[in-house]
Amino acid sequence: MYNRGMIELQQCTDQERWDDYVLENEGHPLQLWGWGQLKAAHGWSVDRFFAYDHDERVVGGAQILTRKLPLPLRAFSYIPRGPLGEEGSRADLLEALAENVKREYHSVALSIEPDMMEFEAPKGWIRSKNRVLPARTIILDLLKTESDLLTEMVKKTRQYIRKSAAEAIEIKQVRSKEELTKCLAVYHQTSQRARFGLHGDQYYHDVFNILGDHSPVFAAYMDDEPIAFLWLAVSADTAFELYGGMNDLGQQLRANYALKWHAIRKTKEWGLSRYDFGGLIGDGVTTFKKSWTTDETELAGTFDKPLSSFYKVWNNGLPAAKKVVRKINSLRK
Repeated sequence: MYNRGMIELQQCTDQERWDDYVLENEGHPLQLWGWGQLKAAHGWSVDRFFAYDHDERVVGGAQILTRKLPLPLRAFSYIPRGPLGEEGSRADLLEALAENVKREYHSVALSIEPDMMEFEAPKGWIRSKNRVLPARTIILDLLKTESDLLTEMVKKTRQYIRKSAAEAIEIKQVRSKEELTKCLAVYHQTSQRARFGLHGDQYYHDVFNILGDHSPVFAAYMDDEPIAFLWLAVSADTAFELYGGMNDLGQQLRANYALKWHAIRKTKEWGLSRYDFGGLIGDGVTTFKKSWTTDETELAGTFDKPLSSFYKVWNNGLPAAKKVVRKINSLRK
């Protein structure tokens, strides 16, 4: 328990209560209990806090991930796509969270990447040079009709959706460990072709098992073999693309077009209101993503609360810090 200003901070250890709060308050899937549990299995410490006002009413919450760093930096704490809660309590909540991670972990900084387009940083918070998730992305409004979503695509994207859907491709949700392993083989091919690094396969099996229904995987099959896959994290309102890939046949058949459209339609059918493409980083995949709508979204970005005299070392990226930043930036691959 911790008191700060108008709020009292209390740690949450009840998964059902935590997820209920996230799902009922338009929380991002990276704030769900399962995402923290996944990170706890792979080198991070995880804390979840509710903020209460003087009427004992929950006015905010945040799941914080903390990773140890080499000395003298000690640790880095991070709130992915959070915090949640009422705007009027946000400044006190963030200050209380920052003081907690400074006291418990000696963190060099608390970094946040809010799931919002406008964010007024409280006093003492600064825009960071480092980021984990891109601020620039595409978020489709799933409350629009399918016709409207199709109209907003470039003409060629609509053509490729029809063309790939006309091929002898079956699209279905991946349900078993064996099918996921086949998708990961496709991911390895994608990684080699596009030259990006991956976690070990166990990491992805942990995502699949720990997040469960909150992390559906869709795959396009030809002759009962996956040729492309798309992996999401979902909350009550938001679908967020985590991973995806295709093999040479998938490229040839442009299976990613029919597959993405299937995922968009399915999450719309489930009642979600937002479909986040997971970021635009200026590569070939960005060109593909931008063909799905005329609108881009620029989220607020990354903000830090410096908590150590070594913050400038961290923010300016000396060699040791840069190595850690690269490792942290790989947390979604």
